[in-house]
Amino acid sequence: MACLGVFVAYLPVTTVSVSLPAIQSALGATTAQLSWVQDAFVLPMAAFILTAGVVGDVHGRKKVFQAGLLLSAAGAAVALSAQSVEVLWIGQALAGLGAAALLPTTLALISHVVPDHRERGKFIGIWATSLLGALAIGPLIAGPILNHFAWRWIYLPALPVSLVAMVVAGTLLTDSRAPQGRRLDWPGQITATVAVTALVFGVIEGGAGSFSDAKVLVALGVAVVSGVAFVLAERRSDSPMLDLSLFRSPAFTATTLVAMITFLALIGFFFLLSLYFGMVQQLDTLQAGLRLLMVTAAAIAAGAPVGRLMHRFSPRVMITTGLLVVSASLFSLLTLDADTSFVSIAWRLALLGLGMGFVITPMTATAVASVPWQKAGMAAAGNNAFRQVGGALGPAVLGALLTTRALDTLPGHLADAGVGAAARRQILPAAEADGLGAVSQLRLGADTGRVWGAVSNAFLDGLHLCLIVAGSLTLFAALVCVLLLRAPEPKTADAASSPGAPKAGEVPHYGDTEPTSPGALAAASESVSARAHNH
Repeated sequence: MACLGVFVAYLPVTTVSVSLPAIQSALGATTAQLSWVQDAFVLPMAAFILTAGVVGDVHGRKKVFQAGLLLSAAGAAVALSAQSVEVLWIGQALAGLGAAALLPTTLALISHVVPDHRERGKFIGIWATSLLGALAIGPLIAGPILNHFAWRWIYLPALPVSLVAMVVAGTLLTDSRAPQGRRLDWPGQITATVAVTALVFGVIEGGAGSFSDAKVLVALGVAVVSGVAFVLAERRSDSPMLDLSLFRSPAFTATTLVAMITFLALIGFFFLLSLYFGMVQQLDTLQAGLRLLMVTAAAIAAGAPVGRLMHRFSPRVMITTGLLVVSASLFSLLTLDADTSFVSIAWRLALLGLGMGFVITPMTATAVASVPWQKAGMAAAGNNAFRQVGGALGPAVLGALLTTRALDTLPGHLADAGVGAAARRQILPAAEADGLGAVSQLRLGADTGRVWGAVSNAFLDGLHLCLIVAGSLTLFAALVCVLLLRAPEPKTADAASSPGAPKAGEVPHYGDTEPTSPGALAAASESVSARAHNH
């Protein structure tokens, strides 16, 4: 049931990602509105994943698991009936809430059923494979559907699977709670949600319009104020959602920064890559999915070697090496054009997946190992939350950069293509108001081919800028790793002698003891799954 739950949670990620060109064409969505399609899913996951674990600890993990499946089904149903991009946002947000509930509870259920941490590692390895399997299968599901039906039918498979799993869970699963009571941190939850949402809104709307607009300035101001309020609330709380003392550990701070920066760059890049496949290369969804599969397949293949290398090399070496590989892959993609072949792009995307495999597992393991074992679960969940925040900002930041750069260069490309002044006066206002995709809705007659060539070239200008930014961000993350990441601080004698505490040099396991909330297991699943290959 845990594997099925995480499969349901992650299925919308790549299913929707490769379908963005079809969604844009059908709904006439702008690039900013497409950013919200992805962020409507990621934001609730980032904002509520910590709280979902606490709710499961207090009220029962089985109930939260079933609620997550119900929310996933509801999100799929709403998206399936969507006739506008705004309704699609609502469906995505419901699915994101479902994923926030499913991720911590699925691993908590494994922790409850399999108390031995070494035996549990094997099951978490299967769990992680199910997660990656959902990411790999998503494009392969969306492709055939979009070749024969409307885009909204990509949401249909998740609906019966979620509902059947929810019913079966009611019969097969036993409920569990944390033996030590925890309280919900409502001030922390509210201020964190407002801060992240306002920040992403400000970046998306600023990129679509101007960062001097009143609504953008208000949103960014609210984000700053809410962020300060979150820090104050967590410092005063007896049961904080995120214990700020974790940041006294340089290793935890380093891995958290690396997580947020890296996922900002990578998730933003994948968002733009799906648009490149659809808008520039004119690929169907299945063809685009096969190219994106290179990333996931390489990351899966890296799992076993990374698990073994973690015992031989320091996290600093492995994470830095992985980030340098990711940067090299991103910079190598600067040669992309409309005619780039499958083979030419496939090896570079595989290299990107390989680099990611070397980053994510040791990054999460180090975040957990760098704090006292009693706080390992919170450290793992905190690392995951910041990673999701970076993932939410990625499409917003890089989407805004691409739009700005493409609109700046589009007039020159239109003139170079020989498009007349009258047609340019029709095209440019449409692109500025509704994005480059809006040009495809115009009736341009004999100029259509030349115009679309110019639009593709303008898109490539924006994409190349974003690749430089994304590659530079991952290089900066590598620098952060080199400067800040050291061996995890030694635990105190009390922690080392506590029952269930990890032995010296051993990466803590999230569910080894109940005081470390199993609700926070999700973020560190990669580290445990990689270690499972060695048991």
